[in-house]
Amino acid sequence: MNYEKCLKSLAVFAGGILFGSAGLKLLSSRDAKKVYTHATAAALRVKESVMETVTTVEENAADILASAKDLNNRRAEQEAADAAGYAEEENTDVPEQEEN
Repeated sequence: MNYEKCLKSLAVFAGGILFGSAGLKLLSSRDAKKVYTHATAAALRVKESVMETVTTVEENAADILASAKDLNNRRAEQEAADAAGYAEEENTDVPEQEEN
């Protein structure tokens, strides 16, 4: 029984070595290198496309931020002008009292 277990383990080990050697040969073959080259080229094209999209999004975000800041500045100026006009109206609406 122990002999069968040892023989099975030895067979599995030998099979693993053969499979690993065949896999290594397959992975280092000329055809495999061609596939790796094409896959890497495709990945680089995807990266370039993503970077162009990111650049476009960044430019749009910068434009939106600048417009929002401009809008807030104009609103603050309008509120300041309205507050100044309101204070001026308060001073002119009060009738002057005559002294006796």
